[in-house]
Amino acid sequence: MATAPARERILTVSELNRRIKGALEESFPGLWVRGEITDWKKSSTGHFYFCLKDRFAQIEVVLYSKERMRLRFDPTNGMAVDAYGRVSAYEPRGKCQLVVETMRPAGMGDRLLALEELKKKLQAEGLFDAARKRPLPRFPRRVGLVTSPVGAAIRDLVKVLRARWPAIEIVLAPVRVQGPGAAQE
Repeated sequence: MATAPARERILTVSELNRRIKGALEESFPGLWVRGEITDWKKSSTGHFYFCLKDRFAQIEVVLYSKERMRLRFDPTNGMAVDAYGRVSAYEPRGKCQLVVETMRPAGMGDRLLALEELKKKLQAEGLFDAARKRPLPRFPRRVGLVTSPVGAAIRDLVKVLRARWPAIEIVLAPVRVQGPGAAQE
């Protein structure tokens, strides 16, 4: 085990995070990053938080409301963008993030392209044809739920269904809704 020199200055967590932020901002003062938008959220302060992803990595991003108003497009999940900004750290949490000044569309992201391809395939199979559509019954006798068999979501759904239609049959298809293996299920 290494021993620290006796006269070494000990940093507080705040001081360490401030130094990390300074080092990141000095090393990455302005750069373009291409990625696909995911987890797009507007905060109560009007700022936008999201992730930029590629096939192998992701980075958390903040887009302040002032910069958002200057954009000439509406960013959405699945959209590929080129984002210009600086790498920084959010000091209270020591979290690395990209602070974006401007963005421009870079085309459709991989996920959005996959969704569009799936829509085209299903359209070609005729699955969206109006003739195939059936009206939903006014009072259904059976409802299928695809969710986790435990947790607040299933309890709330069953409670509401039982209150509105006491005789309804509930068919549960249990799946993981988060964590490892959730996407495959």
